[in-house]
Amino acid sequence: MTDGSDESLRGRAWEGVLAAIREGGYLPGDRLPPERELAERLGVSRATLRLALHDLERAGQVVRRPGRGGGTFVAAPKVERDLAHFAGLAEYIRRQGMVAGTRVIAVALTVPEPPVAEALRLDRDEPVVAVTRVRLAGGEPIALERSRFPARRFPDLAEQALGGSLYDLLRDKYGESPERAVERIEPVAADAETAGLLDVAPGTPLLAVQRVAYNAAGEPIEHADDLFRGDRTRVVVWTSPEER
Repeated sequence: MTDGSDESLRGRAWEGVLAAIREGGYLPGDRLPPERELAERLGVSRATLRLALHDLERAGQVVRRPGRGGGTFVAAPKVERDLAHFAGLAEYIRRQGMVAGTRVIAVALTVPEPPVAEALRLDRDEPVVAVTRVRLAGGEPIALERSRFPARRFPDLAEQALGGSLYDLLRDKYGESPERAVERIEPVAADAETAGLLDVAPGTPLLAVQRVAYNAAGEPIEHADDLFRGDRTRVVVWTSPEER
């Protein structure tokens, strides 16, 4: 355990690094000066600086990479998903001042897995339109989305342009739009295929989000399994006190 003076130095190092990023005009992906130089500039030991950098990395402000070509880099901003308000990912990205993008990986008319058919209230042999996409924020992959939609409810969906907001498309073309959703979130590690699509190393922490979205009548219209990069995503939950 550290004493108060050590905590003060650690906090000063934290603030000093953030100030160096702002004043130096560093952008996401830029490498910061070496630890020795930063420590001397901030007037702290390298051990204290490393503790502050560890805290900053956990807070998503910097990324540290070992080895040749490594160092401390300015982290890209995280996309916040507010679970209290249901919206498409593109809207979350735009709200936070970043440019949303999409890379369509696959579109298929297929028979759903039993849990998907059950969630969408379909017979086992009723087809779904399966859409797999990589979502981008500022040109960088942040999520892999796998969505399934009932084919009979959305005819010719597979032939539509699917590079934009799917929810906007459902609303504008079919008069349907998700109004609420049930989402289940858990941490997972990236397998080799997902890592390649998201431009991360295999084993990188991801947030797995399984979602069933419902229209205004309470009918399920989407089943999705999404994988979000843990280093680019933050989940926000608003709560209020209640009687117990």
